[in-house]
Amino acid sequence: MSKRDFYEVLGVPKTATEDELKKAYRKLARKYHPDLNPDNKEEAERNIKEVNEAYEVLSDSQKRTQYDQFGHDAFQAGQSGAGGYNPFGGGAGGFSDIFDMFFGQSGFGGSGGQRNGPEKGADLRFDMEISFEQAAFGVETEVQIPRTEECTTCHGSGAAAGTHPETCPQCKGSGQTQVIQNTPFGRMVNVRACERCHGEGKIIHTPCRDCKGQGRVRRNRKIKVKIPAGVDTGSRLRVAHEGEAGLRGGPQGDLYVYIFVKQHKLFSREGNDVLCEVPVSFVQAALGDEIDVPTLDGKVKMRVPEGTQSGTVLRLKDKGIPYLRGNGRGDQNVRIKVVTPHKLSEKQKQLLQDFARASGENINPEEKGFFKKMKDALGGTI
Repeated sequence: MSKRDFYEVLGVPKTATEDELKKAYRKLARKYHPDLNPDNKEEAERNIKEVNEAYEVLSDSQKRTQYDQFGHDAFQAGQSGAGGYNPFGGGAGGFSDIFDMFFGQSGFGGSGGQRNGPEKGADLRFDMEISFEQAAFGVETEVQIPRTEECTTCHGSGAAAGTHPETCPQCKGSGQTQVIQNTPFGRMVNVRACERCHGEGKIIHTPCRDCKGQGRVRRNRKIKVKIPAGVDTGSRLRVAHEGEAGLRGGPQGDLYVYIFVKQHKLFSREGNDVLCEVPVSFVQAALGDEIDVPTLDGKVKMRVPEGTQSGTVLRLKDKGIPYLRGNGRGDQNVRIKVVTPHKLSEKQKQLLQDFARASGENINPEEKGFFKKMKDALGGTI
């Protein structure tokens, strides 16, 4: 498979300036970052490697001149010698730019990269269960979160009062050491965390007694959380800067609150509409009536039309859930359940039989017994 033209990869003309190259590179590096493409990480990694390779060459004036003259052949193994293209080398671009963009520091991170710069604190998650009504109308409450915070004794330095961290004499404060090897393919640089300061770039001779030199302590903190009206199970709220404390002056992480709504005895939810079931007698359904219906706002009067059938859904406008982003509310849908009485007096039975005869129905229970009905239905086989 042939390589694409490097200018085509970055989407720039051959006359592109250094700033235009850098702008195109950073845009594509963000676009193809694996964390932003969780459903197709392998393809994103291939794309970002291709983008990085193109920028590594075009951002170096000498390599760019060679590429403009000879194309990809200028960087084939054996032609360029030690000065040939190394996708993991230094230069004006490379992976260090990607890590600068997404992690705020140079190097490859972990134990092999530079770790002595500011680092954002970790994000926290809190699962909150709220009532149906609280989800509908919102609520402001407090949650207690265990988290790490900056030590107030040493103000995050990790050093005891009256002392200060000192720059590591071995790595000169960089937090890393380099081992350089010359190979047939060029000079290889292996970057490791400094063994003396463990990648911190500083050494603490007298640690703070409260945080033991960590600069952070563990505490339970009460945090106010405002739940907006209209949330539902699965909603996620971000409370900025209420996560773990950052390292070396870095910002705090964020707190993410995940919402779980309790089931209601009367109401269920369909989007922003509320559904409830209301029982009525067959007399009310037949003749019509005005009944009390429970809503999130309290009881309201609703007219049941004459001849309403069981299962009919009637609507109460603007009695549902408020819209999370916008004005207005959903509706409340009331499903009518016609209740058939199961204990009738003789007078009630007689009245119903009279009603059936007046309607042209023949439901005399004495006329046919159960087994006779079954026999007739099956053609007299029993």
